[in-house]
Formats: sequence, C-alpha cells, structure tokens
Amino acid sequence: MEQAKAFLEECLDIDALLGDAGSLDLSRPTGFKAWSIETILRHLHFWNQMALWALENTDQLQQTLVPVMEGLTRGDSLTQVEGQIVLAEGDVLLSEWRETYQQLAQSYSQADPSQRCPWVGPSMSARSCITARQMETWAHGQAIYDELGKVRSNTDRIHNIVILGINTFGWTFKVRGEAAPEQMPYVELTAPSGVLWKFGEDDSVSAIRGTAEEFSQVVTQTRHVEDTELSYTGEDAKRWLYNAQCFAGGPNPPPTPGSRFMRVS
Repeated sequence: MEQAKAFLEECLDIDALLGDAGSLDLSRPTGFKAWSIETILRHLHFWNQMALWALENTDQLQQTLVPVMEGLTRGDSLTQVEGQIVLAEGDVLLSEWRETYQQLAQSYSQADPSQRCPWVGPSMSARSCITARQMETWAHGQAIYDELGKVRSNTDRIHNIVILGINTFGWTFKVRGEAAPEQMPYVELTAPSGVLWKFGEDDSVSAIRGTAEEFSQVVTQTRHVEDTELSYTGEDAKRWLYNAQCFAGGPNPPPTPGSRFMRVS
C-alpha cells in the first residue's frame, strides 16, 4: 500500500531529525500538553505496536487493551497507562520505536488494504489503520519539530492526511453532538509540490483555501486556525475549522491561538 510507504517515510524523517539533534535530551517538554519528546516517542511506539498486532495478532491486541481500558477507567492518563506497559526509556525506547515502525511499514505494505483490523473502537480497514498511523506520526512529530526549532519539509504524501481531514468533516460535528451541515465547504489546497487539490462542490456557500500543510495542521490540532494563513468564507467553514478533529475519541478542543509554534533559539 502507498500509505505504508508514506508512514515509513514520515517515521524516517523524524528519525533523521532526532539523529541530527546529536545528544538530544529526550526529557525536554514540548508544546503539546507539555509532553516530553520521550513521551511522544513512547506514545507513537505503543500504538504502532498495537497496529502491528491488529494486523497479525489480534489476541495480543485484545489482551493489551484490557489494562489500557482499566487504567483509563480508574482515571489514569493515557501517558500513565502507556508508561506502565512500555517500560523502555531513552536510547532503548528510541531503538524499540525504530524497530517497530519498520516492522509495521513492512507488514502493512504486504497486507490486503481491505483486511479488517480490530481497534479500540470500531474495526478499520488495513488501509485506514496505517493511514491513521501516518497521521499520528505527522501530528505528534510536529511538536518535536517545533521544540527543536526546525522547519519541516513536507511532500505530497501529506495528501493522505488531507483526505483524512476531508473524510472526517461530519465527525467533527457528530463527536460534539451537533448536526453536520448538509454540504461540506468547498476546499482548495496547494500541495507541497504546487499542485492544486480540490474537494467538494465549488458552488458551496462556504469555502476554505490555503496550503495543504496548514489545513493538515488544523485538522490534526497542531495549530489553531488563527495561527495559519488559511482563508475561509461562510459560517459552516468557520465552525469546521474552529473545531476540526480528524482523530477518534471524545471531543477535543483545538489548541488556543498562539499556543503552538516553532521555538526560535
């Protein structure tokens, strides 16, 4: 699957970023909920492993979900639960993350895209599962880029994340108990390559225009729309961008304006 290759390339970029940082202090907090770089790596590693089991070992996946759900039910945070299961730290954690993302990319590259993969909520196709892993890697990776003061160089593989954002238009409203507008705003985005990507009907009363990168940042909640140069017209477009959420779980508010940015040393 092309999505497996895109996921691998996303991981390799972050891997190179961490390598370029030299003797990087993984305990450095980032702008994402003050998670450290190590916490982000543990989170990505944990769910990469779960995605691998979703494809190859569903019994192990279900067994591991038991303590996860028990921990969350008793009020533990997600990072606490992950830390109780993934005990590795520092260079050992980095090594395990590297090994697992390579295994995951290899396994999904050979999988039937339509194979059903069990998950925390409803099952997903293998294609959707690995796309979600690319999105999570890209989104959480942004916090590392920001903390290290590095500008990310995106490629057109971001198209997978854009599509995920488009496909979850209705979800953004549903997860908040609201009825979605009958018609999705027209969306026109400039890809990293300069190609123009268009979605929806151009006669829609609402529209969104800008770069694919900033649209992806908004739907993954790594930037508030006010901190981007995205332009929009119409109330439906505004409601979407101010609450966009392309990931599962309960309703999650986007970061406040000005709270997520690249640090300048």
